[in-house]
Amino acid sequence: MLTPVDDGPAIVACNTCRMSADVREDDNGQRGGARLLEALRAVQQGDARYAGIALQEMPCLFACKDHCTVHLRAPGKVGYVLGRFAPDEAAATAILDYAAAYAQSEHGRVPFKEWPQGVKGHFITRTPPAGFVAV
Repeated sequence: MLTPVDDGPAIVACNTCRMSADVREDDNGQRGGARLLEALRAVQQGDARYAGIALQEMPCLFACKDHCTVHLRAPGKVGYVLGRFAPDEAAATAILDYAAAYAQSEHGRVPFKEWPQGVKGHFITRTPPAGFVAV
């Protein structure tokens, strides 16, 4: 049921997410989550700033109302679930830009003024790291 992965900064993407609130998959039968993963991988490969961020995937993050969801996490840092993205390069770039700032932050908090425009309004939850709560 669980598969071990590296314990560093990571974007865990739902690979079964819907394309949008109203559309399940594209004309080729591909889910939005799978398309977002493709976009994340393509953008990551084109920019060395993203090399330290693992791209991981799993089926269903249980945020189905908020299609194209990702979980951003790192040891000892507050984690975030974001969603309602279009499965495209612009969204992938915004997610990776935020993830790079997140990875550099001390506790997972990135000042709002440093947020890429493309992630604003996409936060669903924040989760404390094991053994901590956020204040």
